[in-house]
Amino acid sequence: MLRAVLFTLFILFSSILIYGQDTLPSISVVKKARNKILISWINPYKNAVKQLSIQRSSDSKKQFKTIMTMPDPTTPQNGFLDTQAPNDSMYYRMYVQLDSGKYEFSKAKKPTADTSRAVTVNEVMSNGNDKKYESAPTTTRPTRETPNARVTPPPPPERIIVIKRADSVVAFIPERQFRRYKDSLNYKTRDTIYSETNDTLLIRPFVPKEVFKASKYVFTEKEGRVKISLPDAMTKKYSVKFFEEDSTLLFEIKKVSEPILMLDKSNFVHGGWFRFELYEDGHLKEKQKLYIPKDF
Repeated sequence: MLRAVLFTLFILFSSILIYGQDTLPSISVVKKARNKILISWINPYKNAVKQLSIQRSSDSKKQFKTIMTMPDPTTPQNGFLDTQAPNDSMYYRMYVQLDSGKYEFSKAKKPTADTSRAVTVNEVMSNGNDKKYESAPTTTRPTRETPNARVTPPPPPERIIVIKRADSVVAFIPERQFRRYKDSLNYKTRDTIYSETNDTLLIRPFVPKEVFKASKYVFTEKEGRVKISLPDAMTKKYSVKFFEEDSTLLFEIKKVSEPILMLDKSNFVHGGWFRFELYEDGHLKEKQKLYIPKDF
């Protein structure tokens, strides 16, 4: 029971004291390395926030420019690592727009030194003022060796690793927990993770290769002609629209009245990929693409 209480308090105070994040509209601005500034925050608005944009200026009152608009403004805890700062004396502020249409700016802040460190259980107990688990005071008898005794220095601060995906900070991981985090990422996803700086790692999402499967209704024959095969074309109303790759409409067949219709490849002007939409009785039946050989 005591261990469970201590662990809960440790996690609680670690999240507060290690990261030092502020609640919006206030933000935390910390120097992580030379001209690398971490802007982080806690979002109390949940789903009521519409837009979060980080702005930077060399002046605390004017000439602010937006350097990042967060893709998901509803994330409860987030951050952004500015790696393009001209120097580490810039000012930062947050633009917060709510669904109601109201908006506000946070106070402009300059980066402060990184003071993140691990929190000991004794500090947690002291901050929590939990008298129930305090140990009784002890008395140390003086000995001849006491004047020459060496003072044990405190352990160094625990290294905190910043995990990013694209331009967004997704996690802060203590170094001792990183191996478990990496193993979990490798086991549950096909994403890869690699080093960006000494204390920043970047997640590269897995992008599966697109496997093309030709349509059984509209497809290209070996000779390069496009074949439209609709066995029930006599009883149903079919239409086909053909598009360029950039969605520009190329041409349309408003009614396919024969079970087999052959289109010469010259109708497509050039070779390459084209998209098409097949409609049955006015409803989209299939949305696919086809390839015309580049031999004419």
